[in-house]
Amino acid sequence: MLIRVKAENFKSFDSVTELSMVSSDKIEGKTNHSVCVNKVKLLKNAVVYGANASGKTNIIEIFNFIQICLRDGLPLETAGFFCKNKESNAEKPSSFEIQFSVGERIFAYGFSAILKSHSIIEEWLYELTNGEKCIFESKKNIVPHLNLADISENERSRFITYAEDYTAGSTSLFLAELNRNKRYSPKSPLYVFKLVYDWLTDGMKVYRTNEHVSTFEMFYNNQQLQELNKLIRTFDTGITDSYISDISLEELKEKLSPSVYRKILENIKKLKEHNDFSDGFSLRSDKDFINVKMNKDDEPAVTVIKLKHENSFYDFELSEESDGTRHLFDLIDVLMTNTEDVVYIFDELERSLHPKLTEHFLRLFNDKYTGLKVQLIFTTHEASIMDQALFRHDEIWFVERDAEGSSNLYSLDRFKEKYDRKISKSYLEGRYGAVPVFKSFDGFSTVEVDGNGTI
Repeated sequence: MLIRVKAENFKSFDSVTELSMVSSDKIEGKTNHSVCVNKVKLLKNAVVYGANASGKTNIIEIFNFIQICLRDGLPLETAGFFCKNKESNAEKPSSFEIQFSVGERIFAYGFSAILKSHSIIEEWLYELTNGEKCIFESKKNIVPHLNLADISENERSRFITYAEDYTAGSTSLFLAELNRNKRYSPKSPLYVFKLVYDWLTDGMKVYRTNEHVSTFEMFYNNQQLQELNKLIRTFDTGITDSYISDISLEELKEKLSPSVYRKILENIKKLKEHNDFSDGFSLRSDKDFINVKMNKDDEPAVTVIKLKHENSFYDFELSEESDGTRHLFDLIDVLMTNTEDVVYIFDELERSLHPKLTEHFLRLFNDKYTGLKVQLIFTTHEASIMDQALFRHDEIWFVERDAEGSSNLYSLDRFKEKYDRKISKSYLEGRYGAVPVFKSFDGFSTVEVDGNGTI
């Protein structure tokens, strides 16, 4: 589970910015909104509000950036990701640290880099389960040092080899190198590197605007499909059932652009050339989901998703549904996960959804994952869900730009609000900041037009 994340000198965040999931001791209600991990109470939700261009999306980008750097190293475009409100920030380190738990173990991992020069200058991994214990530190021009107890000479020698091969100051992270084509026994102390890397790259499910959650695998499992259909009916969209339907390659051709269709045929050809008839592939676009399954003797089996509507004679394809309905299937996928130690991170969770649908999803999420290690972090403009019946004070956050143009992140908890106050109304009235402040504009002038349309 996520405990906290910090960043400094990144995009609109100048000074150290922290989003904490640690439960406030002062709040006694909604005990089902927290989970205890190694005596630390962690919140299930964090909802972030703010005006347009306040920096909300950059909260999501912190998580996304950490994952990109671990998977691929520092991308070239990060040269412009430092906070640009000060000239000196170009040469100042940008730092990132994330604290999280895996099972009952607690870790802190972070790194700093000069983004303009595209160089990692420091990296660290600590275990915080029973006190603070450094596992490794890596600094520019210094070989990383291991601080693990009860480790065999063979394992220590193995680590030293990896450390000597790593070039600090490069664009890749040492933790990534420790997991690149490496295998560790679960019984080995070195397995901690896989444990940490796997959670950071897969335990955080980051979805930027218009990125999709669902692979629609649930449509190909009868039990999951039944559960999905029960869930979709509760949202009152008019959809009563969903299922997969076979179509021919000719019908597929009519659905897709010529270039996309050619690529599908190329993939089919490659699989046939390799005699790989047990495999297939899926295609996900903004409006459609298409699955292609290879057959040895016949043409590939192509399936799409169809939806039944109440009182409608004909069924509908996914592409015929609204953007909100398609987005709803992504959110339903979140409700059907059986994985723990995972945090879902959304930019604009409510995109294209009616406020009541968003509220219904949030209630289902908290009901289903009561006591489980599943968290939800999201940005939103939807003030109607800023409700004390839905969220605790320490689960609601605001982002606001200061006079210098830097983003500041703070929690509703600092306002010491009464529990009978309608906080959504107070927010829109500007009590907590993080709302647009309009300036007058004198550029418009009155124009008179006569009856003939002449000015």
